[in-house]
Amino acid sequence: MTAGSAKGGGARRIVLVRHAETVDNAARVWQGHKDTALSDRGREQVAAAAPHLAAYAPALIVSSDLQRAASTADAIAVLTGVEVRLDARLREVHVGEWQGMHADDVRERYPELVAALDRGEDAPRGVTGETRAQVAERAGACLREVARELLPGETAVVVAHGVSSRVAASELVGLDQEVSDDVFRGLDNCHWIELVEARKSFSEATRWRISGWNLGPWNV
Repeated sequence: MTAGSAKGGGARRIVLVRHAETVDNAARVWQGHKDTALSDRGREQVAAAAPHLAAYAPALIVSSDLQRAASTADAIAVLTGVEVRLDARLREVHVGEWQGMHADDVRERYPELVAALDRGEDAPRGVTGETRAQVAERAGACLREVARELLPGETAVVVAHGVSSRVAASELVGLDQEVSDDVFRGLDNCHWIELVEARKSFSEATRWRISGWNLGPWNV
């Protein structure tokens, strides 16, 4: 499905984007709420993705207030003329003691916690960080508010992070988070999820469906 074809009809849409690559992504460093700049590759990703996202003609652009997401959102705003609204509820999962640590060091120093997460347990990241459920609650609430703001046929572009995007999307469509983890792969940098309003009649309550996952400049 192309961005242009996604805009037809009266259904509302939310395009949920993961930020472009950062210097810490490239170095395999846990970020969480650490404010990290985009890498050179990340800036190239934004340049490639922004025209596709602008083609959705968003009525609203909302972004995590962390630099890596806001920078990605700003590139879309430049092409659309829509001002970016920042919302801290879209921040990435807080990773506690792991923030700023290399992924290999985390596995070496916290083997039991890493093993629990690998088994699918929703333990707090980095001992003192957040659980997946906590992120789903805050990011999901933000996404529901965005959905309520949209008029028929309008689209919102929401820029967030790997975990916060996935759990917010699953929350909006009513998909169990464990099932979501099992079924869907993580989002690549500067790729997105397309969510579409779906109801059989105007008498039904609004429902949302996933119409695309891990979409990017090379597969839309």
